[in-house]
Amino acid sequence: MGLEAALPVDGFLTTQLRHVINWSRRNSLWPMPFATACCGIELMATACSRYDLARFGAEVMRFSPRQADLLIVAGRISIKTLPVLQRIYEQMTEPKWVISMGACASTGGVFDTYAVVQGCDQFIPVDVYIPGCPPRPEQLIEGVMAIQRIIDQEGIPPMNGGKRQPLGLVMQPTHVTKPQPVGVTVGG
Repeated sequence: MGLEAALPVDGFLTTQLRHVINWSRRNSLWPMPFATACCGIELMATACSRYDLARFGAEVMRFSPRQADLLIVAGRISIKTLPVLQRIYEQMTEPKWVISMGACASTGGVFDTYAVVQGCDQFIPVDVYIPGCPPRPEQLIEGVMAIQRIIDQEGIPPMNGGKRQPLGLVMQPTHVTKPQPVGVTVGG
């Protein structure tokens, strides 16, 4: 469809197999959303036309763990949903990556109770932490781009079962909050 016309008839193209595999893996991340709270709304906003996660090849949200390779944990994880999260992680194909989105998924947030897990990294390996309550869609896109950069550098996983060590990257906030326009006073 035009590519043949651009290439010379007797020419050939060479590259390394590792580069082709990394390029295809980087540009076809299939996220599995595990959204349990308000961070899920920001995750949905990331896929909308304003932020357009499709530019990075990650627009195909998969709701089957066997078809996904990027788990996005967005929101708080209760003790009752923890076995579901672990099972989803175990059923995902290797190599797989995990983004912990928001304060609740990363540290339990303001929910310091017995019923909320104080950080999903205690039970599944996390590659990228995205801080905020809730984090902005730009931060999630930056987290996906960080995973893409690692995929380019990492290459084909080693032959020890295809298991990787978690990256443990932390994304910096991309914005500065403005002060409230009206001062708040209590009493008087």
